[in-house]
Amino acid sequence: MDAGFRRMNGDKAGQGSMYLEEKTTKPGVLSCIFSLKEGVGALVKALKLFEEKGINLTHIESRPSSTNKQEYEFFVSVDSTCTKALDDVIEGLGTLISGHVYELSRNKQKDTVPWFPNHIQDLDRFANQILSYGSELDADHPGFTDPAYRARRKEFADIAYNYRHGQPIPTVMYTEDEKNTWGTVFKELKTLYPTHACHEHNRVFPLLEKYCGYRQDNIPQLEDISHFLQSCTGFRLRPVAGLLSSRDFLAGLAFRVFHSTQYIRHGSRPMYTPEPDICHELLGHVPLFADPGFAQFSQEIGLASLGAPDDYIEKLATVYWFTVEFGLCRQGSEIRAYGAGLLSSFGELKYSLTDKPKLEPFLPEKTCLQKYPITEFQPVYYVAESFDDAKEKVRKYAATIPRPFSVRYNPYTQNIEVLDSTQQLTNLADTISGEIGILCNALRKME
Repeated sequence: MDAGFRRMNGDKAGQGSMYLEEKTTKPGVLSCIFSLKEGVGALVKALKLFEEKGINLTHIESRPSSTNKQEYEFFVSVDSTCTKALDDVIEGLGTLISGHVYELSRNKQKDTVPWFPNHIQDLDRFANQILSYGSELDADHPGFTDPAYRARRKEFADIAYNYRHGQPIPTVMYTEDEKNTWGTVFKELKTLYPTHACHEHNRVFPLLEKYCGYRQDNIPQLEDISHFLQSCTGFRLRPVAGLLSSRDFLAGLAFRVFHSTQYIRHGSRPMYTPEPDICHELLGHVPLFADPGFAQFSQEIGLASLGAPDDYIEKLATVYWFTVEFGLCRQGSEIRAYGAGLLSSFGELKYSLTDKPKLEPFLPEKTCLQKYPITEFQPVYYVAESFDDAKEKVRKYAATIPRPFSVRYNPYTQNIEVLDSTQQLTNLADTISGEIGILCNALRKME
């Protein structure tokens, strides 16, 4: 669940290192990673650079490279008083060795690459670093003065806190009051979908009713939905206790993982929620994650966020806000809603397709700068020509993000591949060549 649903983006969550597991960093320590091809004297040559600059290494460790079997990666730390000398060493490493150099900082100082997950299991490392809510509620939350509701929220939070990748998502036994709240929202929204929701949403919704238990008197289970999505597009759900930072939430999309809440809004106000709840997630988001085009579009935004500077994370989160959350798209002569914030809000779904709001064409480089309110209907919406058109525009926009590499998700290993070496590019070319061969063979058989 994205923090952008509730506040302007740019929140910073604690970042860890892919090498060190401790949650805090010793003050006054600078670190870098460099990779070397196996060879006699390669490490000695690299360490000589530190010695020549009078830098004392406070920590060093190594491991085989996860991206190139012919290389080893070395993580080194030095005292912060060596800042200038370390700059010279990093420059020397880049010119004298055959590998690659990355400067690390958990404070994300300039010219550093923020940490990002490399494997789908790495999502365990930040899934519980929520910014707000969970079992704690703000004073203006409808359930703040309801002790039974607060206790129930803690039960949901505990499920998310204890969940780890690969485990089945625990089944929730929803109460009659919770089912009634769901039923009210479900009934009202379903009447609008045929005339207001995009074709892709309306195509998938009956399948969710058939296979996942979508009914007015039943709240579906995340585990059932996750299995369904995986069979359609490879997307899966993961329970979360509250709002994640924009960086962490978008990183999940890169792996086709959607962090979903399991709790439901307070029954006293069934048509209002100050935060994403299971009505928002399952009625708004889930149907479109079963559509291949939209799934690819969502993943493109996630991949673009990996290693991006903080200011670009804010821009990407704004693009996400005006597409995945509040997007409209042109379908034939009509404009339909595909944003989850619209598809889960009876009032705003109707409002968005009137002549009251301003409509603009979706252009990521302009959309990313648009400010937006979080406590009222949107005064402006961005209209995509199609999911494919929006996907290509996001892909081109992602190419402008300043980072020293490109990334690709490998669905077979569930790894993020950093494309910054000849070997990685060769592997990718081989994969593409194989896929083109399959395509050509299929075309010949259709002639």
